[in-house]
Amino acid sequence: MSPDQPGKRVAGLDSWRPRPMCRHRDQPGGLDTHVGSDPRCIGRQRSSGDRSPPVQCSCPGNVSPPLLRFVRRHRCDVRLWQPWLSPGPGTFQSAVERLKRMSNSTVLAGLIGAGIQASRTPALHEHEGDAQGMRYLYRLIDLDALKLDSSALPDLLTAAEHMNFTGLNITFPCKQAIIPLLDDLSSEARGIGAVNTVVFKDGKRIGHNTDCLGFAEGFRRGLEEVLRRSVVQMGAGGAGAAVAHALLAEGVQTLSIFDVEFSRAEALANNLNQHFGAGRARAGHDLPTAMAEANGLVNTTPMGMAKLPGMPVPVELLRGELWVAEIVYFPLETELLRNARALGCRTLDGGNMAVFQAVKAFELFSGIVPDAQRMLEHFQSMNH
Repeated sequence: MSPDQPGKRVAGLDSWRPRPMCRHRDQPGGLDTHVGSDPRCIGRQRSSGDRSPPVQCSCPGNVSPPLLRFVRRHRCDVRLWQPWLSPGPGTFQSAVERLKRMSNSTVLAGLIGAGIQASRTPALHEHEGDAQGMRYLYRLIDLDALKLDSSALPDLLTAAEHMNFTGLNITFPCKQAIIPLLDDLSSEARGIGAVNTVVFKDGKRIGHNTDCLGFAEGFRRGLEEVLRRSVVQMGAGGAGAAVAHALLAEGVQTLSIFDVEFSRAEALANNLNQHFGAGRARAGHDLPTAMAEANGLVNTTPMGMAKLPGMPVPVELLRGELWVAEIVYFPLETELLRNARALGCRTLDGGNMAVFQAVKAFELFSGIVPDAQRMLEHFQSMNH
């Protein structure tokens, strides 16, 4: 007997009748607001860059009890599976088969960090997922919005596992704080000492670093022919560690690292010298002297972000012979880049690193190699 014949129906399914489906109304800012009658409506918070149509409301009342029990037993997110579990013809078994078929082409990912509401990452991932024919959902977990700090990481990781997340991206200020909470690290993450991507696989939390690859690819595309004898880097945090590794791997001879915490710059320099050879990196003491000798300047601090305007170095230390690179991408033109361009400096904005680290993260989450050029073009379209 086929699964769709009456003899295979599950008790309770035939007698169940769905409540009237809830509706959503788009509000300014991208919030889908529940306007139905079911108070248990989960709704959907979308990022400002998400241009996808509103999803169907995933009220528990709109999923049959047997299907809802199945989804919960397998620790699936009801919001993720609702479009394939809507009431309609067929049986419980046929719906389960649909669920199993979709499980191999569905990704639920997120970003943990502070002040990330303007992030382009959700739209970047979801757009590429759509182009690949996948069900790809990406959620922001903003510590500032939740009034949390990095001490909440253990609970956030556990919650993500219970909600069946595929993985998480990690950004400021958590890229180093998260390492003790992981089961294993990729060779890149271990060498860099920072993690920006976590994959949940076979019951383990595996940390990766795609920032290094992302910055290196952007650097090769945007500043391939620049002099690399001496470079000043501002910042020695998690992103700074990845960028520093990329700079030395790309041929920078001497890297001077400045940070508000000298000990952190010193620790990073020691790590780099172990990997690339003695004398390749040093913790900086005298910024004016280092800038006068430098061919290039790289900002890896949050300074310049929309919520933290300003410059990481005094404008009088810039000169036209320098090349200047940023990792901040919102806004794309930071105050540093604006002043550098006014002086005639060659510049590299933070969009390149944002896109190319996302390309690798997408592959880690989905197992599918994305179209990097399509992701870059989509990112550029969001910033015009």
